[in-house]
Amino acid sequence: MAAYGKIKISFMSANPLYGSSVPLRVDQEFRDIQEQIRMSKHREKFQLEIRPAAHPGNISQAILEVGPYIIHLSGHGYDAGELCFESMDGSAQPVDPEALAGLFEIAAEHVHAVVLNACYSVDQAETITQHIPYVVGINDAIGDKIAITTPRNPPGL
Repeated sequence: MAAYGKIKISFMSANPLYGSSVPLRVDQEFRDIQEQIRMSKHREKFQLEIRPAAHPGNISQAILEVGPYIIHLSGHGYDAGELCFESMDGSAQPVDPEALAGLFEIAAEHVHAVVLNACYSVDQAETITQHIPYVVGINDAIGDKIAITTPRNPPGL
């Protein structure tokens, strides 16, 4: 847990206009996470902030500005193990697992958990675990409906 103040969670999403598969409901996913925190008995311990249209540069900027304890990345992933972010023009920008892991190596002082809600993100997750103790990834394709489903009354919240 964060030593002082609230546990900061950065929700970052990428939903490129071009070069990616179907559009995602990342707005609904954020709303559901926000609702789960709001309904929890420890809601005052969390601070959730959103960074839509994530590209590699603003992910590092968000980490520097916010110093999140948890990062939740929502978007597309490719079966080659790359996560898909947005370029400045809104097109898909795949990011190599090693490049993203390098970012988390720098952020390891603040970030303690990463959720990669993207298809085929298990390779990214395994690479990031070199620097971050708790990382969740997905080893196959996953539909949008399943990706945004949250259990009611999750344990510990």
